[in-house]
Amino acid sequence: MQKNPLLMIFTDLDGTLLDSSFSYEMALPALKLVSDGNIPLIICSSKTRAEIELVRKGLGNGHPFVSENGGGIFIPKNSSELSPADLQANLKRRDFANYETKELEKYYLIKLGADYMDLRSALAEIRGEGFNVRGFGDMSVKEVAELTGLKESDAELAKRRQFDEVFIIDGDEAFVEKLKQRINSMGLNYTQGEYFHIMGNSDKGRAVGILKRLYEAEGVKVITAALGDSPNDIEMLNNVDRPYIVKKEDGSYSRQVLNEVKGCIKVDGIGPVGWNKAVIELI
Repeated sequence: MQKNPLLMIFTDLDGTLLDSSFSYEMALPALKLVSDGNIPLIICSSKTRAEIELVRKGLGNGHPFVSENGGGIFIPKNSSELSPADLQANLKRRDFANYETKELEKYYLIKLGADYMDLRSALAEIRGEGFNVRGFGDMSVKEVAELTGLKESDAELAKRRQFDEVFIIDGDEAFVEKLKQRINSMGLNYTQGEYFHIMGNSDKGRAVGILKRLYEAEGVKVITAALGDSPNDIEMLNNVDRPYIVKKEDGSYSRQVLNEVKGCIKVDGIGPVGWNKAVIELI
């Protein structure tokens, strides 16, 4: 039994750990503290597995991660904290029995999200009803790059979706609300970060809860923290002990996050600048 509690840090990427040019340079001092302390830094993002793997490679991060707004939890087979034998045994427990799990080449995957092609079909049906929507799957790599500001090589990774479809819409707030209701009527969910997302019965908060329980099943007392900036981080922030919100690029905080996350800690800094301050203070 570990005497000292284990600090787990969950983080969003775009607008939080990454700035508008997709750099985490301003967070390097805090990232060094995290690495030196071998603190699990768990990326929990709307990005795809391929995109997150690229960031993890740059960070030298070997911890689990969560892709596409909680659609998939990827646990490395060589994880130092979650041993394969214990992990497989714990995933067979009653409280995990309803989750679909797969053994991949490098990971154990806990699948929470919908199948991507089902989401594409739903979006096509919605479009056929007169909603002016376009998903990443309707766009070329060049179009995704132009929309997001990503390099084309990174835009190609962003199109490798498995559990969540990113889309844009043409319409006012009333139109968006009508669209949201239509998505819910199909048994699907909707969230918003920098762009709109259609997804299944998954969110970042469920993924955080599952990972926390898996670490606790190893006999470890866990303290959790999370950092985000936008409404699609609300569930993640609501499922940790210490939720932090960083400023958006315009220097404001998401009003929706502040309204819906009890005890949310406002950090004075935009994106990775705020991330750096919060994590240094936390550690």
